[in-house]
Amino acid sequence: MQAYLPTVETLQEKYTQAREMSRIPVTTPTGRTFTLSAGGQNVLIARIIEDFCPYFTPGGRVVYVGDADEKWAIFDQETFAELGISVDAHGKMPDVVVHHVERNWLVLVEAVTSHGPVNPKRHEELKALFRGSKAGLVFVTAFLDRRTLLKYLGEISWRDRGVGCRGSYPHDSLQRCAVLGSLRGIGMPAP
Repeated sequence: MQAYLPTVETLQEKYTQAREMSRIPVTTPTGRTFTLSAGGQNVLIARIIEDFCPYFTPGGRVVYVGDADEKWAIFDQETFAELGISVDAHGKMPDVVVHHVERNWLVLVEAVTSHGPVNPKRHEELKALFRGSKAGLVFVTAFLDRRTLLKYLGEISWRDRGVGCRGSYPHDSLQRCAVLGSLRGIGMPAP
């Protein structure tokens, strides 16, 4: 028995392997690769990083990504410190934070699949969380599809933010079906 047990894969190892195989591979615009847990809003988070960021924040650096399994999938503490931001580990971070270096903006992106967008309450929470930032704040709500956008349309706080949804066009990328408000107003490229 002692010789046999070390050669047998444990149930824990088997589950770990299955979980790792189902993870979503993601590559940031700067070439950094990592994985997100499968399911939930992580499919949308991957699209935000791989499709939205290169288009709307060219040259930007992804400095934070939240994951359902691991809240801090990416956390560039050095950049946050340089920008004058001290983040509480228990703070309600947005799903993705991108530092648009050229314009010195922090683009705070909420990925909406099953819970709400940047509404007036969430807007104030994010402003408080990022108070002291030396970079300007840009608030973005992203949706996986138009159906979800329509579900939350009445809740969105339209002041100082943009909205984007995926799936408006035949090809598979984050499309700008409803890029509104601040994206055009602050000089980001129009879709």
